[in-house]
Amino acid sequence: MSSTSGQKIAFLGTGKIGEALLSGLLRAGTAPADVMVTARRTERAEELTARYGVTAVTNADAAKLADTLILAVKPQDMGALLDELAPHVAADKLVVSAAAGIPTTWFEARLAAGTPVVRVMPNTPVLVDEGMSVISGGSHAAEAHLARTEEIFRSVGKALRVPESQQDAATALSGSGPAYFYFLVEAMIDAGILLGLPRQVAHELIVQSAVGASIMLRDSGEHPVKLREAVTSPAGTTIAAIRELENHGVRAAMLGALEAARDRSRELATGGK
Repeated sequence: MSSTSGQKIAFLGTGKIGEALLSGLLRAGTAPADVMVTARRTERAEELTARYGVTAVTNADAAKLADTLILAVKPQDMGALLDELAPHVAADKLVVSAAAGIPTTWFEARLAAGTPVVRVMPNTPVLVDEGMSVISGGSHAAEAHLARTEEIFRSVGKALRVPESQQDAATALSGSGPAYFYFLVEAMIDAGILLGLPRQVAHELIVQSAVGASIMLRDSGEHPVKLREAVTSPAGTTIAAIRELENHGVRAAMLGALEAARDRSRELATGGK
């Protein structure tokens, strides 16, 4: 039996990520009767109720009735949401934030003393149940709160606990990570067109290569260097390409790019524009 069985869960903010979590949780066996949603627009609330059989409520009612509150609004909307929620959130509720850059201390300062807060950075592949969610507990979050959060986010992929001090680095790697792969695939498709292939052919070749390589990385247990070396024959085509990548500083560029993403996450966490 699911450990969240009988626990009332409310999703506050049901955009793409929020709806993906909601859908995954229901597929994993949570009863629709145990799930509440809030939405700014009445028609959106009606759409979610019709699609999933969940109950649409106000933010205040969600805070009063749910055991776990999943806050999935945009970071810039979180202040107004907390102002509305705080008077109704008892200290025995679990508050889970899926908003980038906002530390658990920010929530703890606005909620009743002792309220457990867990911070999560999911990424967009939660939309296809292949997400990577990075979880950090605040000062009042116990093992049971972290386990409950993991269970929710594992319904749409993998979940990994890290100290909150590592959240900015995790945001740079996995939160923004899918964009780097899309960028690389885009460049490789353009290269295929340059080499004379039709766009659709180049797209299919590269996308399937990316899928296959990802599955091998995940399932083989091999270090990426070993997998790369298995494709790299002496004096062959692959090593000629890798030499060009190294000549153009691609590895160094990636290191610099992730440092820049980490630094920007830190800026956003401290109110940077």
